[in-house]
Amino acid sequence: MILPIVQTGEPVLRQSARPLRPNEIRSREIRDLIADMRDTMYDAPGVGLAAPQIGRNLQLAVIEDRSEYTHDWTDDQLADRERTVVAFHAIINPKIMLLDHDKIEFFEGCLSLDGLMALVPRAHRVKVECLNEKGEEKTIIASGWYARILQHEIDHLHGAIYVDHMYPRTLMTVANYKKHWREKSIEQIKKELLHTP
Repeated sequence: MILPIVQTGEPVLRQSARPLRPNEIRSREIRDLIADMRDTMYDAPGVGLAAPQIGRNLQLAVIEDRSEYTHDWTDDQLADRERTVVAFHAIINPKIMLLDHDKIEFFEGCLSLDGLMALVPRAHRVKVECLNEKGEEKTIIASGWYARILQHEIDHLHGAIYVDHMYPRTLMTVANYKKHWREKSIEQIKKELLHTP
C-alpha cells in the first residue's frame, strides 16, 4: 500500500522516535509496515524512507539504492559520489558512529521537503549497529553515498532533517538545480553561492 508522506512542519518530523521492542519487530503489523514503506519509497521514488515520514514515531527506516536511479549518470559522477547499488533492507533501532572527520559535500533532497535540495556536508564513513527486519543484530560499515543515506535516514529518527546541516545559501528547487547547477562542480557551486575562494 502507498502511504502518504508527511511534509516539513508536521510535528512527528521533529520528535525523537521510540525504539521498537523485540516482539513488535516480529509482528505482522511491523512486517506489513515495512512492506508498505518499501512500496511508498519506490513510488516516490526515493532511496530511503523513515517511519516518521509516514507519520509513525518509530525507529525504523527502509533503504534501497537501485541501478535505475543512476542510469543516466556518468562513470565519473558515480565514482565521485562513491555511489553503488544497495539492496533493499530495513534498519531498526540504529546507533550510528562517524568513522572519520572528513566531510563530503553533495546535494541532498528529502521526500518530506518535496521539490527542494541543498548542499549538505556529511561524514564520509560510518558504522551503524541495528536490527534488521527479522530482529537480527546487524553491523553496517558504509562509505560514500550509502553512508550519506544512512546518516540522512537516521537523522529522521532523531527529529533532524537535512536542512539542519545544509549550507543555507545552497537551498534551491530541484528544477533550478537541473537548470543552473547540475553541470557545475561542487567547488564551482561553493565559489558562486558561498563566496569561497
